[in-house]
Amino acid sequence: MTGPVHEALNAVYVEHSRRVLATLIRLLGDFDLAEEALHDAFRAALEQWPRDGIPANPRAWLVSAGRFKAIDGLRRRSRFDALEDVGERADVAVTDSAAWADEESVEDDRLRLIFTCCHPALAADAQVALTLREVCGLTTEQIAQAFLTPAPTLAQRIVRAKAKIRDARIPYQVPTPAELPDRLDAVLRVIYLVFNEGYEASSGELLTRPDLSAEAIRLGRLLSELLPEPEVLGLLALMLLHESRREARTSPTGELVRLDEQDRSRWDRALIAEGTRLIERALLSRRFGPYTIQAAISAVHAEAPNPAATDWNEIVGLYDVLLRSDPSPIVELNRAVAIAMRDGSDAGVKVIDEIFARGDLLEYRLAHAARADLCRRLGRVDEARVSYQRAIALTKQEPERRFLERQLRELPADVALKGPGIGK
Repeated sequence: MTGPVHEALNAVYVEHSRRVLATLIRLLGDFDLAEEALHDAFRAALEQWPRDGIPANPRAWLVSAGRFKAIDGLRRRSRFDALEDVGERADVAVTDSAAWADEESVEDDRLRLIFTCCHPALAADAQVALTLREVCGLTTEQIAQAFLTPAPTLAQRIVRAKAKIRDARIPYQVPTPAELPDRLDAVLRVIYLVFNEGYEASSGELLTRPDLSAEAIRLGRLLSELLPEPEVLGLLALMLLHESRREARTSPTGELVRLDEQDRSRWDRALIAEGTRLIERALLSRRFGPYTIQAAISAVHAEAPNPAATDWNEIVGLYDVLLRSDPSPIVELNRAVAIAMRDGSDAGVKVIDEIFARGDLLEYRLAHAARADLCRRLGRVDEARVSYQRAIALTKQEPERRFLERQLRELPADVALKGPGIGK
């Protein structure tokens, strides 16, 4: 069936279905029961709205209808099931009966849902899957395809996560101020994991997966509206600044284009401006952290009209700050590349070799690719060849593999280029 009412219902589903689900989860106390209620509510709307007209507050109507359908179903099933099987859920279902009418509480429901899906009691992969499923509304098949996981495996992961929330009685609430720093970090990590997989796929035929990046940015915007903490703004800024380069990161045939070779006229200046404003807000708070610092580094790149104009001294300084606040071998590697650009390739290779000597990043393809590129520029061809071969062996993404293989093939005639240019 088609018509204005059905078009309106479709628009309501796109705009409000995740809000309705979040509120139903709070009112019913159960993910599966709330999802069933959501579907029942839209089914009822499909039957009643063409006859009765679109209600003044469609979202409230759907919450009320879904809750009624769920409670009615619980009561009917209680005639056949043992009371202890449904009694607890029925008690939850009849509490807070008018809370859906409170706009502030309804908005908080989405925030509660994000924190519940990213609860530290859940495994990291389950946090990602549950967030994409419940908060973003992606289907199990879409999530499985994005992360190259069999759909049944992904479905079981989501089922186990929901069971964990139920059995461990994980509260459906925003953390207290004392709990917020640790809990917020898990939420930000999940959003950034989703973005990274979209920005640079870990494996497969495609360099990027724009749908995942878009979902992560949508989550970041939602979180920044509901909880405008400095690091939330910093993460959103970081994602926007990375996203601004998407169109320039690949050639017309889908091949990888290095940062120093990208056509900067294709960078999205609106996203850069928005990201820069968010960084300024986060920095003014003086309560910022690693995501804001990373965003500031990206902003320095974005502000440079060409590679030669990049302020590498400022970037190294920002990496020094980042290393103190969030020490990791990956940060050290990125700092090594910045040092190479500022002080010469030999200085960068020295830092990377120190990282390898500790046993860190030996299985990380980008570390070997970085060393290969720096050695190539130094004319240390044999070392570059070995590092390229190691990077290729560790690479699971086809565009990146082709890029590295091309670099390896061109090695003998390509040893005097300036600047490492290994960024993407």
